[in-house]
Amino acid sequence: MAIDTDTPHSEPARPATRTRWYRSLFVQLLVAIVGGIAIGWIWPDFGADLKPLADGFIKLIKMLIAPIIFCTVVLGIAHVGDLKSVGRIGVKALIYFEAVTTFALLFGLLIGNLFGPGSGFRIDPQTLANGAEAVEKKTNSGELPHTVDFLLNIIPTSIISAFAENALLQVLFFAVLFGLALAKFGEKGPPIVFELIDHFSQIFFTIIGWVMRLAPIGAFGAMAYIIGQYGISSLGSYGKLILCCYLAAVLFIGILGGIAWIFAGVNLWKFVRYIKDELFIALGTASTEVVLPRIMAKLTNAGCSRTTTGLVVPTGYSFNLDGATLYLSICVLFLAQALGVDLTLGEQITAVLILMLTSKGMAGVPGSSFLALSATVAAIGHGAIPVAAVALLLGADRIMDSMRVSVNLLGNCVATFVVANWEGQLDKERMRAVLNGDDVEPLDDDELVSEKVAARST
Repeated sequence: MAIDTDTPHSEPARPATRTRWYRSLFVQLLVAIVGGIAIGWIWPDFGADLKPLADGFIKLIKMLIAPIIFCTVVLGIAHVGDLKSVGRIGVKALIYFEAVTTFALLFGLLIGNLFGPGSGFRIDPQTLANGAEAVEKKTNSGELPHTVDFLLNIIPTSIISAFAENALLQVLFFAVLFGLALAKFGEKGPPIVFELIDHFSQIFFTIIGWVMRLAPIGAFGAMAYIIGQYGISSLGSYGKLILCCYLAAVLFIGILGGIAWIFAGVNLWKFVRYIKDELFIALGTASTEVVLPRIMAKLTNAGCSRTTTGLVVPTGYSFNLDGATLYLSICVLFLAQALGVDLTLGEQITAVLILMLTSKGMAGVPGSSFLALSATVAAIGHGAIPVAAVALLLGADRIMDSMRVSVNLLGNCVATFVVANWEGQLDKERMRAVLNGDDVEPLDDDELVSEKVAARST
């Protein structure tokens, strides 16, 4: 029996009648975000106290992410049943991630050199005596994992700990092994295992559907907190840096649009309209993780295979942070310019090489952008730029979340389309119909499960 819910395998058919405007999630989110900004501006103390609304919503989503990734990846791999195909998707995804994030770093340096976001600050290094303490407080005295540690941490200490700690890469690693093992059983494998995981997947996505009704409340609390805690005044103090970063984000999204069109035939503007609800939720809560389940569902509904979506999207959350890398490269130049330091081409290239490594370990680390910048400034070894200078960004970093979130989210979606098309697992006819807003037949999980069971029984 099929369950009509938003899953990576099924997208509900469009209703015959149009939903009333006030029941639209997009409208509700828009009103919530504007309301949150107003509350934080007019009553900043009250707005800052609304943070639990956002935290509660994010926790509700995060409790379901690990099992959803597990079910999606296992079903996708077991359905394909081809180890070589899984390996090709993984390799192609990593090649794409490295190419695009490196380009984002170089593009950020180009924008930073052209617009000089830090020029005019004239910061005296002597005034940064307490900067190191401020950064340490922001990052909870943490540090980014070294490359070897990062790679070893992909292997979970135990299966239970991977799910308990919500370690997405560890869950993904186990899910790939489980899916391959399930596919390896072939005819000998009990069909009930495949069906059980499929039904669990549908149950989890039903719960996600309920939780998403609270998205406007979460977005309202998040925006009220951001404005109440950091204030509108910070927009003026860091106006040039903020404008530079958001301009770079808009231009980079345009580049992503070109990549999507050339390498997958996807109209990015139509795709943005298609995921507008998820994009607003991510922007309002300053988190891409909260929309991961729905984004995977919509990508699959738009023609990407379950295997590609299940492998590329979760991996991209750690390896394809386009918005974060774009921001980091601009900030390196901002710090140098604010202190009146002219970085040489060699020093800028060194910064890019260091950020290529540090940006891969940022996911899930508190204050990761400050840790990555601190490591980069220290590696450049320019005596006129103390590591404590990173504290200059404390007043503007939170305002950059919307820029980073939007680029990160769209970057991972484009990566999924490109890799799916590269692997021959993109249904372009369905993709065009979905993005054009045409009625399409929902993907029927029961038919896929029946085919799998039949294949094992013959």
